[in-house]
Amino acid sequence: MLNEVSGLFEDIVVSPSADRRLTQRLLNGWARASRGRFPSWEEMRSVDLGTDWNWSFVVDLERSAGFPYFIYLGQNLAKLSDVYLAGTNDWTVSLLDMAAGEIHAAVAEEAPHFRDDELTLCDGRKLLFRSVTAPLADDGATITHVFGVACGRFA
Repeated sequence: MLNEVSGLFEDIVVSPSADRRLTQRLLNGWARASRGRFPSWEEMRSVDLGTDWNWSFVVDLERSAGFPYFIYLGQNLAKLSDVYLAGTNDWTVSLLDMAAGEIHAAVAEEAPHFRDDELTLCDGRKLLFRSVTAPLADDGATITHVFGVACGRFA
């Protein structure tokens, strides 16, 4: 699985600026859909993100009881659920967990939330990881979902 993931990162994210572009495209789409309020998941689905959808996810907050309830999970990002990090106490945290772990920050900030980090994979390799999460609301005001994107490159 790690070899497959290596190929994902090398194909999609080849330089530090590339992962900034991915997160920036998400923010641009979110801003276009928001028009002064929180966009809905329905509105975000109509945003043309092209292949960036493969690195995106959406979590339904009402259905998330202890764990994120994904109503959308891009195919490349889904593969990251099998890539685990080296941990001092917990070896069960995956790259997908790291990305989804930021959903509450976007809700608390009521705005897009960025994360930049250097993570150590279970095989010892370092990964420069970047994610952004942004709140969504069915009614434009009460946050009901969080949209996110995650990517990285080997250090």
